[in-house]
Amino acid sequence: MITLHVDDKNREIPMPPDAPPANKLDQGIIWLGHAVSWCVPIMALLVLFIVVLRYGFNTGAIAAQESVQYLHAAIFMLGAAVALQADQHVRVDIFYRGFSERQRAWVNGLGHVVFTLPLCALIGWGSWDYVMDSWSAREASPEPGGLPFVYLLKTLIPAMAMLLALQALMHISHALTVLRQRDNT
Repeated sequence: MITLHVDDKNREIPMPPDAPPANKLDQGIIWLGHAVSWCVPIMALLVLFIVVLRYGFNTGAIAAQESVQYLHAAIFMLGAAVALQADQHVRVDIFYRGFSERQRAWVNGLGHVVFTLPLCALIGWGSWDYVMDSWSAREASPEPGGLPFVYLLKTLIPAMAMLLALQALMHISHALTVLRQRDNT
């Protein structure tokens, strides 16, 4: 099985003993990462099943094809917070790698306040009516034999925004802890 490791390879900032416990959210995001990692082999098996049906038996399976799309969406939408938690997100690392712990804390904290949180708010707020309309109609696939869960698929949009914002808040809290620790020494 392909696994998604959520070990933190870049966070070299030690947590002080009086740091606020962030264990519940971190544990939840790690659990989510393990759950989402199962989507990859399931998706691969479904694609194999679809190909065998198509070329071996000259038939199709719309529900299986849509299931692959749903799993793909879950991997990326729910995996965004997992990647941020593990510090595996995209970062232009030209200057960052040479920064001190304090400078990294400033970059991380301000970056999340200026970029991540507003983006999450925009995505969450902008998708709310779209998702609520889908839920009110219990939107289903327009394809015959398709999945009747399009509203659940669309729910991944605000869920991603919320999880990513929570993880960004955890990073901001961590950065503030590091900055406070440096000021006290």
